[in-house]
Amino acid sequence: MRHSSSNRLRRIGVAALALAAGGAVHAQSSGYSVLPWTQQGYVGLNIGKPDYNTSCGAGPSCDDPDAAFHIYTGGMFNQWLGVELGYLNMGRADRAGGRTRAHGVNLSLVGRVPIGPVNLFAKGGATYGRTEVSADPLSGVSAGKSRGTAPAWGAGVGYDFGSNSSVVLEYARHQFHFAGIGRKPVETTSIGYVHRF
Repeated sequence: MRHSSSNRLRRIGVAALALAAGGAVHAQSSGYSVLPWTQQGYVGLNIGKPDYNTSCGAGPSCDDPDAAFHIYTGGMFNQWLGVELGYLNMGRADRAGGRTRAHGVNLSLVGRVPIGPVNLFAKGGATYGRTEVSADPLSGVSAGKSRGTAPAWGAGVGYDFGSNSSVVLEYARHQFHFAGIGRKPVETTSIGYVHRF
C-alpha cells in the first residue's frame, strides 16, 4: 500500500510513453500527432540539472540531484500553438540528512515562433506531482509524502536539423507539493532531442 500511489504515477508516465510509441506508426502514416485534435506530432527527451527550492534543515548535506529527465509527446493546433503531455522525474536530492524526490505528469499549452531553422517556444500548464521527503529527526524538516496539481511553465529555443529532428535548450519551473511546507518550485535547465513524425 505504501508505494501504490507512486506506482500509479509511474504507470501513468509509462502509459504516456506507450501512447507516444504506439501512435508513432499511425502518426507517420497519417501526418497527424498522437494527441487528439492536433497535427505535426513529435516526441522528445530532455535531460538536465534540477534545482530543488526546499529547506536543507540543520544538517550539512544539501545537494541537488545530478540529473533530471522529461519525456514527452506533443502536437500543434496550428503553426504557433500546440499541446504537450509528458512524464518528468526530478531525481533524488540529498537534504536534511535524508532524501527528497519529486516526479509527475505534465500537460501544457505550447506557443512557438519559428524563425527559419530556429524556433522560440514557451509553455504553460499544470503538473500532477508526487513527492517523498525523508529527513533526520533533528534537522527540523518535515518528512512524508505529498501529491497534488500545481502550475508549471517553461521557455526555450530549438534548432531544426532537417524536417524531422531538432535540439532544444529549455528552462522549466514546476511547482510540487511537499509535506509540511506546501508548494515549492523545482527548476531545471535541460538540453533535449525532438523527433517529429
